[in-house]
Amino acid sequence: MRNLILLLVCAFFSMQGLAIAANPIKVALILDKGGKDDKSFNSAASRGANEAKAKLGIDLKEIEANEDSLFEPAMRRFISKKYDLIVGIGVAQAEAIKKLSREFPDQKFAIVDAPVEAHNVVSAMFEEHIGSYLVGYIAGLKTTTGNVGFIGGVDGDLIRRFEKGYIQGVKAARPKAKVQVNYVGVSTDAWNNPTRAKELAMSQYRLGADIIFVAAGASNNGCFDAAEEEKKFAIGVDSNQNWIKPGRILTSMLKRVDTAVYEMISDAAKGQFKAGVKIFTIKNQGIDWALDEHNRALFTESDVNKISDLKAKLVAGKVAVVDYYKEKKAKK
Repeated sequence: MRNLILLLVCAFFSMQGLAIAANPIKVALILDKGGKDDKSFNSAASRGANEAKAKLGIDLKEIEANEDSLFEPAMRRFISKKYDLIVGIGVAQAEAIKKLSREFPDQKFAIVDAPVEAHNVVSAMFEEHIGSYLVGYIAGLKTTTGNVGFIGGVDGDLIRRFEKGYIQGVKAARPKAKVQVNYVGVSTDAWNNPTRAKELAMSQYRLGADIIFVAAGASNNGCFDAAEEEKKFAIGVDSNQNWIKPGRILTSMLKRVDTAVYEMISDAAKGQFKAGVKIFTIKNQGIDWALDEHNRALFTESDVNKISDLKAKLVAGKVAVVDYYKEKKAKK
């Protein structure tokens, strides 16, 4: 009887897979200015979408919008071509999706990093402040100068959330540590300006920082170059960026955009699209830190044990981390 049940379950999922393959949905993925080769946020989104293409047989079209003004026209083209799901990557696409979700109530949308309340939109959100706290703790644990840095991309609420969490984590490990803070810019051009990010990183290193957490999309690469030149350390973000400058990237704050994009596409492909907000946390492995062959030698067994203990406490909710979003809302 048990074997029969297993056979029926396997048959069900096989038939579901065949149904998807026979009627592949059309998915449009719209990336922001960083582009799919940013080795960070957009790269992760592209990776998740292409995983869906490989496993689910979806019809995928990826485009890079070089200007914010291109988001809405691009979405309109995909709507006119009867795409089943349009996925916007980044908070800058929120306004276009809000507008078009009302204008085209039968069109399905997905967005990463912005909560859009509509019956036909699913939003993927992350607990960035928790991940930033974790890598901030690592920076505070590993700094030898008591002076660390943070470089954000666009100066806005999202990256302020990273900054706030990071500073709390640094102070948890080293209460008297100094944290230098800079932003690449105030427009979305900041996601793809590695030259400016390098200038800021060089300044922070020369003012005593020995570790910099950078959350700036493709601009991260400028900070990584500075870390290599100054023989200091950087912390990457979104994807595991340890491999980019092995031995100079202390760790990466993992924000599993790839998982989020894959799950949203998979739900749509299986006819299980559900509007609302999907939150990816440290509890469900949507947030983590990266330890691999590229940075393992930088950590002692004692370091890893301390970090693991902190992570367990964060998962259990035993550490209070101030959320910039909630803090700002409370002040209004």
